Amino acid sequence: MRQARWLHEHGDEYRAKLLRVIKERLPQLEELLVGVEDHWGMEDGIYRFYHMSFKVYRLQHLTEQVCKSLRELLPDRPFNKWFSEIIAQGTGHQFEMEHNENWLRHTRSIVEASFHAHYFLKMVCKYGKELGTSPNSLPSGWAAVLYLFDLR
Repeated sequence: MRQARWLHEHGDEYRAKLLRVIKERLPQLEELLVGVEDHWGMEDGIYRFYHMSFKVYRLQHLTEQVCKSLRELLPDRPFNKWFSEIIAQGTGHQFEMEHNENWLRHTRSIVEASFHAHYFLKMVCKYGKELGTSPNSLPSGWAAVLYLFDLR
């Protein structure tokens, strides 16, 4: 109930602020996206998952970089609790040889977190370029970005 009241009173202001800040930071966000999508980013990280290489753990650094950049867009708004949980479960891990015995249990959350972080970065960049204002009829990707900050 309190969240609904807050959204009613401040939602429009924060949605406009979010889009404005995204547009201001778009060059840096797009540069980060290029790095994430680079050969040594997601491409190599996902390969390392299937190759059962400890190097999959490097994806955590990318995920943390993306989350830091996303967090800076609206530092006074919490991330969506599901997103926060996915990121928490997929970061902060260190490889141990025993992880090879149950690879999926130890590394799948790392890959999942990187996919979610990448998705939101990609949507922020896409709609930062495409939108002039925060629309009433929401494209799915922009609606997801709003959910990231619990603005929907």
